[in-house]
Amino acid sequence: MRLAVFAASALTIVATGLGLPPSAAAAGTAPAIQPVRPCADLVGSFDIPGAATRVTGVTEVPASAAEPAHCDVRGHVEPAVRFQLRLPTTTYSGRYLQYGCGAYCGEIPPTPFPACGGPRGGDMAVAGTDDGHVGLPPFPFLDGTWAADNQAARNDFFFRAPHVLSKAAKRIIATYYGAPPKRTYFNGCSNGGREALLLAQRYPDDFDGIIASAPELFLGPELGMYVPWLVRTNTGPDGAPIITSAKLPALHDAVVASCDRLDGLVDGQIDDPRLCRFDPIAMRCPPGTDQPTCLTPTQVDAVRTLYAGPTDGGRRLYPGWQTRGSELAWDGWITPAPEIGTPFARLDGDAYLRYIAYPIGTPHSSVDDIEFTVAEFHRLTPEGMKGNAMSLDLDRFRRSGGKLIIWHGWDDQAIPAVGTLDYYKRLHERSGGLRATQKW
Repeated sequence: MRLAVFAASALTIVATGLGLPPSAAAAGTAPAIQPVRPCADLVGSFDIPGAATRVTGVTEVPASAAEPAHCDVRGHVEPAVRFQLRLPTTTYSGRYLQYGCGAYCGEIPPTPFPACGGPRGGDMAVAGTDDGHVGLPPFPFLDGTWAADNQAARNDFFFRAPHVLSKAAKRIIATYYGAPPKRTYFNGCSNGGREALLLAQRYPDDFDGIIASAPELFLGPELGMYVPWLVRTNTGPDGAPIITSAKLPALHDAVVASCDRLDGLVDGQIDDPRLCRFDPIAMRCPPGTDQPTCLTPTQVDAVRTLYAGPTDGGRRLYPGWQTRGSELAWDGWITPAPEIGTPFARLDGDAYLRYIAYPIGTPHSSVDDIEFTVAEFHRLTPEGMKGNAMSLDLDRFRRSGGKLIIWHGWDDQAIPAVGTLDYYKRLHERSGGLRATQKW
């Protein structure tokens, strides 16, 4: 939901930053580009180097109150990158928007027409992909079984799928409208944010404007170390959660009460959680008691550990921790979710450690078995580095005129924002300073 809501304002910013006036960004001044052939003509094969594509079906969708008339294209890029591409039939302005997918993908994400400009927001062609595999229910986006012995599927997920979809979509757009798109954009959150940064780093000519939201840029350390560590930190010797959902509202209220005024304004929020030094010992229950408004000694220790982040002998295993002020977001992620009886973080971590984290044919691990050591951190590196989005070399993307927006929520319980800030600090130090970097 964050992805779709943000698309409108962010894409207007990107378009304006690329030199298009706001009126053009809103697609209100130029005549729409009309198709040069029927929708049905798109069915068939497209011989694209490195991205052989097959359109398997199309549907002509009439206009509705919410969406413009469009040609709904379904197909795949070999070997198995399924996609949906939606092409406006009367409102297209020459722009293409591609969406990233979250978690482990496994299904084509929603591809809404953005609300920024054009009748019903339909001035853009839009597309998305499942990243080359079909996830199993009940949560396809948290299934990792597809990766157990399929390196091609792993590589599609790690880096290839968004790139080959961009090639396929541009060719199909050129076929349908008679010309390739004038401007191209990518918008992704979480894993999609990782894809966004990877596209700027690895495929700098694919998109003019890229939005990387809450990027999961440290793939192996985040999924192999940080997520399992959250689960284990909050699991007692009996297997029961140490901190329960019932404790989170009072804990959050205490943190905000302690740190709200640090920015000089009491407004119910913490401007920069890094400045907050709240110690959960302030909420310790009286001896022999346990109420929703206080923390037991064991719970105090668990909260302190969550605020500290995973380490081995003082060496960080991930550049992040649960930020003070994020406590309400722990519900269902670190504490058990009622609908599944376990934290969603457990499903996330097990999918990675059991099926994706290590080279095919080598011993794998699990949330219950992983060792939080430097040695295990390095064992996660060979596969994790294939999907990491940590490169600071964005020179080609910048020289080609690309514009990049990175944003992250402070209360993100799954991917700490401090990791994104760490990346951005190192990026602008390499790229000529903060002001020079902000220009692009």
